[in-house]
Amino acid sequence: MIDLYKPKYEDLWFRKMFLGDEDTMSYNQAWGGIIDFSEDKWANWYEKWVKNPQNGRFYRYLQNAETKEFIGEIAYHYNGKKYMVDVIVFSKHRAKGYGTEGLRLLCEAAKSAGIQCLYDDIAIDNPAISIFLRMGFTEEYRTDEVIMLRKILTEM
Repeated sequence: MIDLYKPKYEDLWFRKMFLGDEDTMSYNQAWGGIIDFSEDKWANWYEKWVKNPQNGRFYRYLQNAETKEFIGEIAYHYNGKKYMVDVIVFSKHRAKGYGTEGLRLLCEAAKSAGIQCLYDDIAIDNPAISIFLRMGFTEEYRTDEVIMLRKILTEM
């Protein structure tokens, strides 16, 4: 079982670690692979995403309920047109159902916040597409690079 955990500033070491992990970020090759999240970026990012969320932002770590180990992250934000989601499970915790549970918890949080619809643009070769489809997302459109998926939360 997993819990949602609102990270403290000093917990951002975990985000830095998994964003810089090649195995974890392998899904992100179409957008550049690993992401630099050096400590000089923490304060501004933390202010916008956790302390005083802006632009319809929501951010939480996924945490093992028993061991308290961090597993990954979930988030959504409003990009000016749509609420876009983000689910990343640290590579050593994949294929254990955490992505599915994290996506379910993210949809519940968004619905509780009054959001009616969530979207994600997933690289065409990302195996996580199957998780989204199992969780009720439908294909909105596709290109050679991405599939845009949508879930209407009022149908939950």
